[in-house]
Amino acid sequence: RDGQVSILDMILVAQQLGKRVPTNASVDVNGDGIVSVLDLILVSKHLGESTAAAPSLVTSADRLTSAMVQAWITRAQLEDDGSLVFREGIAKLQALLEFLTVPDQTALLANYPNPFNPETWIPYQLSTPADVTLTIYTAKGTVVRRLALGYQAAGVYQSRSRAAYWDGRNAVGEPVASGVYFYTLTAGNFRATRKMLIRK
Repeated sequence: RDGQVSILDMILVAQQLGKRVPTNASVDVNGDGIVSVLDLILVSKHLGESTAAAPSLVTSADRLTSAMVQAWITRAQLEDDGSLVFREGIAKLQALLEFLTVPDQTALLANYPNPFNPETWIPYQLSTPADVTLTIYTAKGTVVRRLALGYQAAGVYQSRSRAAYWDGRNAVGEPVASGVYFYTLTAGNFRATRKMLIRK
């Protein structure tokens, strides 16, 4: 009951999955008398929101693991009834899993969509924390745009909310021409380049 829906609330609900609970128990979000994956989905759907009813009996997220979140996702997908609540809840769980996953190696991934017009997302993953910069070049090697992404924790930056974003504009805000461009990710000692295509 700290007024904020957080990962700690998800852990609290997940610890009681499958159990019958008394009426008005905070972990029984939908009030049906049993803690089910639907309760977990309802909490995940509202992650980051404020509420006076957020349970807060757990004081540390140390026990949260990517395996735990993957198990929640698998269970939610099995029980998914196609409703908006399930879609949004599963999407939040997948974003949480992405946040918790630490890859074995740093990598620059393929942008999407590709070809694109006028915007694209450039995913990557970091095996260790690093200062991250993304530089976009023309086919002739001229720098078009440099995106200083700052110091980033180890993890997967693949979803639209976490991947690098390029709006198809140069450093002064002008739209670039159709054609082939290259993007280079620099993260600590890691450096990799890939190709993308703007088609207007």
